[in-house]
Amino acid sequence: MTIREIKDNELNELLALYTHLHELDIPKNNEHLQKTWAAIMGDKNHHIIVCEVDGKLVSSCVCVIIPNLTRNIRPYAFIENVVTHADYRGKGCATACLNHAKELAEKADCYKMMLLTGSQSESTLNLYKQAGYNCTDKTAFIQWL
Repeated sequence: MTIREIKDNELNELLALYTHLHELDIPKNNEHLQKTWAAIMGDKNHHIIVCEVDGKLVSSCVCVIIPNLTRNIRPYAFIENVVTHADYRGKGCATACLNHAKELAEKADCYKMMLLTGSQSESTLNLYKQAGYNCTDKTAFIQWL
């Protein structure tokens, strides 16, 4: 198992992995997709962390470091798109990705990390709790656009 940041040429593998999250299919490779990918890859605060097993991307999460003017001008980190291929769940891959995200956040001197999930699965919620997240400190509100 290798934990690292994604490489520029691994977009298609990442999109295929996202079908194990909530995507039904892989988006069309068009100009919008390529511009979005280039923007992500060019953003020093946007990290896509992957777990590679036997040359295959099997788990990933996104960690975005957000500059901030409060908390002594310390940034915070937001975690999104935590996913593991169905065949590799329960093997520590997502935990390893989340731990790498935490290392990035600590290195950036973040004062907190936030993660939202729509899952009600006990195993998913336990994964996040065991990774050090709690669901008691804040209340999340979402407005879908």
